[in-house]
Amino acid sequence: MPIEIRMPALSPTMTEGNLARWLKREGDPVSPGDVLAEIETDKATMEIEAVDEGRLGKILIGDGTEGIAVNTPIALLLEEGEDASAAARSPDPAKAAAAPVESAGETGAPVPPAGGRGAQPAPSTTGTEAAAAATPIVGKAGNGADRGQRIFASPLARRMAEQAGIDLGGLKGSGPHGRIIKVDVEQAIRAGAQAPARAAPTPAAARAEAPAAPRPAPAMLAVQPPAAAVIEQPLSNMRRVIARRLTEAKQTIPHFYLSMDCELDALLKLRQELNGRAGADYKLSVNDFVIKAAALALRKVPKANASFGGDKIYLYQDVDIGVAVAIADGLVTPVIRNADRKGLAAVSQEMRDFAARARDPGGMKLKPEEYQGGSLSISNLGMYGVRDFQAVINPPQASILAVGAGELRPVIKDGALASATMMTVTLS
Repeated sequence: MPIEIRMPALSPTMTEGNLARWLKREGDPVSPGDVLAEIETDKATMEIEAVDEGRLGKILIGDGTEGIAVNTPIALLLEEGEDASAAARSPDPAKAAAAPVESAGETGAPVPPAGGRGAQPAPSTTGTEAAAAATPIVGKAGNGADRGQRIFASPLARRMAEQAGIDLGGLKGSGPHGRIIKVDVEQAIRAGAQAPARAAPTPAAARAEAPAAPRPAPAMLAVQPPAAAVIEQPLSNMRRVIARRLTEAKQTIPHFYLSMDCELDALLKLRQELNGRAGADYKLSVNDFVIKAAALALRKVPKANASFGGDKIYLYQDVDIGVAVAIADGLVTPVIRNADRKGLAAVSQEMRDFAARARDPGGMKLKPEEYQGGSLSISNLGMYGVRDFQAVINPPQASILAVGAGELRPVIKDGALASATMMTVTLS
């Protein structure tokens, strides 16, 4: 029986991804470790590798397809002795995508349906997120919906249709096996499609609709008709996740802010001395000192090295500091593990490596485990001349430190006016 290769969850926040391109073609031999395809996740474009040996029998979802729910079959791998006819008898991927994901006890991690092998890593979204992404929409008009049949649409297409007030039942899908995808909804929006009046559903259809009842779209995301000439720029998965997470953070986390001015002159003198050492193979930045100081502060105040867990508090035994790095399509926070135990040179070299790989011209090269977790995040805008600002907490962390520019300011020392290099930091 052919092995199903499914859309993997490549990060904890990923519920869907885009299939950028296949690197293997139908009929190609496949060995464990071979790179099969490039997947655009909510953070970066990443490669998925085969874990089984065989031959790529059938590609179910083609290059450039967007909004593929995690755990959806994307290809079939033929085992030794199987021919192409085995792949031809495979189930419709749209129906497979609509199958509910079962919960695995209290952890909320989904259990993939049987046969979900062929690519790594395994899906790791929560049961709630995966089930929501896989639930089909049932309509009442067109596309088989008038007969009570399911309408198959990508999660992205569903959200766009919901926000624009468009009934998916009236759309014809151009995706694999008639699935409604993003471009179909965009065409309907441009054509001025409106949601048609819906007839009263039958009791059976009403029960079928209930699980997929859409949540009201936030006002900030409402689709507005352009008042003037505009250029539409679709959101990447990364920007979509950033928008959602920061909105949730400001709405659900009670932020308060503590600001302090720090005198930097002694730090700058020490930095100059260390960088000027003979044979030094490092170049320390002010931010390296901030990372180390924040780590030592969390070690000194362990109750701050924590996150909120609803009915419990998680007290972390390791001090891991996330550092915001701006990249072309958004922001990532690579994590310096055990920062309190590392010397300044090690912190500096690790941070430079993270920043270089995050901004690689060929696409972000950080691994998921390198930008996940962390006890506290640091966001430094001092290099842009920003004097002070208030950063948004990155959940599930409990705090984030905003670092401003170091600048000469008038200060009072020993009752007399003087000048000093000052830096304002704000802890959210």
